[in-house]
Amino acid sequence: MARQKLPRFIHNSQAENVIERGKELYSTIKGEWREKFFNNNNPIVLELACGKGEYTVGLAKKFPDKNFIGIDIKGDRIARGSKRAIEANLKNVAFLRTSIGFLEEFFEENEVDEIWLIHPDPQPRDKEEKKRLTNINYLNLYRKVLRPNGDFFFKTDNSGLFEYSLGTFVEAGYKILRQTTDLYSSELLPEHHDIVTHYERLFVEKGFKINYLAAKI
Repeated sequence: MARQKLPRFIHNSQAENVIERGKELYSTIKGEWREKFFNNNNPIVLELACGKGEYTVGLAKKFPDKNFIGIDIKGDRIARGSKRAIEANLKNVAFLRTSIGFLEEFFEENEVDEIWLIHPDPQPRDKEEKKRLTNINYLNLYRKVLRPNGDFFFKTDNSGLFEYSLGTFVEAGYKILRQTTDLYSSELLPEHHDIVTHYERLFVEKGFKINYLAAKI
């Protein structure tokens, strides 16, 4: 496994679309994503815990007039997304390797226009609640970087996490606009833009329902 990861770490160190510790932009990009990286004034969209970047890249292909940033702590996963973006010649994609808890170190208040959270780890045990990415502390953190009236989209196959999140979104002051506990049988299906991650495909094949909500702050 280590042998497989090493080439990906080397890729990240050389790839212009990957921002990680040791690179100049890692410590200077805050508040200047449009000027220093994207060279445009387009809206900024984050995919939190982006994994292999399937959604980040998929959305970037469909919306060339927006800037997309996939964020994950796992370098080997980010490398896969980075390669996909490079192969597709996408200039509106960046990957940031950091923990979600450090968002404020990389984004100014109101710098972000839209956030996607796709199938995060449900952290089902009670003692893991603080690790859930829809925990109220995280939702309050997202509010700090998301502009007023900014959009938040959330998908999960885990019904327990979805039910929990419905409560925390409201508690954190988000306005839930639309929701469904069965996306694939819902009129909301077009909202996921026909982008299906590897794990989502597996979930659906196993009979799991996909929960989805759209919210604003």
